[in-house]
Amino acid sequence: MSNCSLPRLYLLTDRHNTSQRPLASVISQAVEAGVRMIQVREKDLDTRQTIELIRKLKPLITQYHGKVLLNDRVDLAIALDADGVHLRSDSLPLPLARRMMGKDKLLGISTHSVKDVQKAEDEGADFVVLGPIYDTPSKQIYGAPLGLHTLEAACRTCRLPIFAIGGMKPEHVHDVMSSGAYGIAVISSILQASDIPSRTQHLLSQLP
Repeated sequence: MSNCSLPRLYLLTDRHNTSQRPLASVISQAVEAGVRMIQVREKDLDTRQTIELIRKLKPLITQYHGKVLLNDRVDLAIALDADGVHLRSDSLPLPLARRMMGKDKLLGISTHSVKDVQKAEDEGADFVVLGPIYDTPSKQIYGAPLGLHTLEAACRTCRLPIFAIGGMKPEHVHDVMSSGAYGIAVISSILQASDIPSRTQHLLSQLP
């Protein structure tokens, strides 16, 4: 699938990270304010709960022509006609996921090194998420922050769109984009914002 039309701002959901506001309300505000690509990423839900959530969120997103990606669940993405799947680095092999999804769906993958990014490109990913670039609680299990130098190296060696993740506060966006990133992937930066539309528009204003 052509990746030249990908939005620059990629929002990942986490209903435990919304300052106790309903996830659907938070997502609705973010989409109304301009978010056009969202990954439904609720790892602790079972299959039926995940289906129920996607059926609730998808219309909120698609009414603004936004893209809906599912975290890791190729089967549900096919069944619910999502726009794509985002794979974990230790997930289903990317070529197998592509065979199942077809060439017209988006396939992204999480990466944590330049080598991971190069492998993703070789195997046919449409985009990668690289991080954590800065320190952030949600990504501490992946080790120390990679820093801008790793992002720069990955962007030099890879033609794929690279979304930087990990501590993507508004004040970091300029440095991240100057390092060659295609865009940014965020969780708490939007989900925890006291004024979601304002924060979303602020982030979008700093992206190409």
